Amino acid sequence: MTTAGAAEPPYGAAAGQSVAAQPRYGAPAQPPNDTQPPNDSDAPPTGLRPVDDAEAASETLWGGGAPPVPESGELGPTGRPLRLVPDPPPVAVHGNALIVAMCNQKGGVGKTTSTINLGAALAEYGRRVLLVDLDPQGALSAGLGVAHHDLDNTVHNLLVGGRTSIDDVLMHTKVEGMDLLPSNIDLSAAEIQLVNEVGREQTLGRALEPVRDRYDYILIDCQPSLGLLTVNALACSDGVIIPMECEYFSLRGLALLNDTVEKVRDRLNPRLSLYGIVVTMFDARLLHSRQVMSRVVEVFGDVVYDTAIARTVRFPDASVAGEPITTWAPKSGGAEAYRAMAREVIHRSGR
Repeated sequence: MTTAGAAEPPYGAAAGQSVAAQPRYGAPAQPPNDTQPPNDSDAPPTGLRPVDDAEAASETLWGGGAPPVPESGELGPTGRPLRLVPDPPPVAVHGNALIVAMCNQKGGVGKTTSTINLGAALAEYGRRVLLVDLDPQGALSAGLGVAHHDLDNTVHNLLVGGRTSIDDVLMHTKVEGMDLLPSNIDLSAAEIQLVNEVGREQTLGRALEPVRDRYDYILIDCQPSLGLLTVNALACSDGVIIPMECEYFSLRGLALLNDTVEKVRDRLNPRLSLYGIVVTMFDARLLHSRQVMSRVVEVFGDVVYDTAIARTVRFPDASVAGEPITTWAPKSGGAEAYRAMAREVIHRSGR
């Protein structure tokens, strides 16, 4: 194994608002009349439909699989009261990793940023984490300080040929408890090389199985497409976390992604579920951001994480430093946002 550098940064967290100022569940308080958001009949279509009570009960992880937690007196960016998720207890025994695909076919929504910084935050809480770079652009590897263009062994070698041991590809990062399977442009050939393989959709799952007992979480950074590599990630994952930019076109893309997840669940991986949606690049000052957030919460309910990741000036600095925001600016809003998201992930998964 070799040692990598550190991480590409994310975005920060929006401040809460008083319960008295806004309704308990739903959209933020109505803006002045001259900036009133359009009603549903005026709003452009998104391809999404609101969940009914039965769907909400089956999909919601809060109050479903996870034990309830107390609520604070402040509304979060979702328009719901912030839930006071406690710091997770330490893990006595590691292994039987939960595999999570960080997936969105739209580029530039914060998948890589969220993978790096969620992984670093989970490691801070004592979880052992493996990050898998499944994007031929190698952004995850580059964000962790890896000179990925010069690597001889990458994820491509694990998927094609079958002669490379996963330990020959595995790298330690500067974050204690967090390892990396790097990638580079060689991975772009994998979809063509795998097309005639038997069981091609399970290739990644077979490659990860030997190390699953070493980690608590395996986070897969998917490429911005719904091709064979992404299907491989979904076919071996227990669940999907969707980073979604707080912007209208990202909202439209959720319908297509949700349809792909359902097809993979029906045909390849019955255990696959939607673990959550994390809204990135959120700006509470913008009416458009608040409208998009309101619509996502209306459609997906509690599947949307309470934590929203907002822009902050700390991230360009952390990117240059090659560290996760949790180590470069540990007291910043961005670091606290990803710690809050990590607490939600651990609480929902029970790990």
